[in-house]
Amino acid sequence: MYDVGRCLLSDLLLQSRMTQQELADRLGVTRQQIGTYSTGKREMTLHIAKNISYILNCNMDDLYQWDRVEERTKRR
Repeated sequence: MYDVGRCLLSDLLLQSRMTQQELADRLGVTRQQIGTYSTGKREMTLHIAKNISYILNCNMDDLYQWDRVEERTKRR
């Protein structure tokens, strides 16, 4: 099992030489919304994550650090 960790969007934007504003314009959202994803104040919806990964030419899994957690034992 995994928990969502740190958002890697800022790193991916740097690698692609794209600004938050450029990404926001392509997505049709505000730069502030992209900023809330980058800082971890808000998690991306599946729809947004899919479109960002398409624009940045990466996998959706690349947008976040994924922290492995132990599986919870099932209660009987």
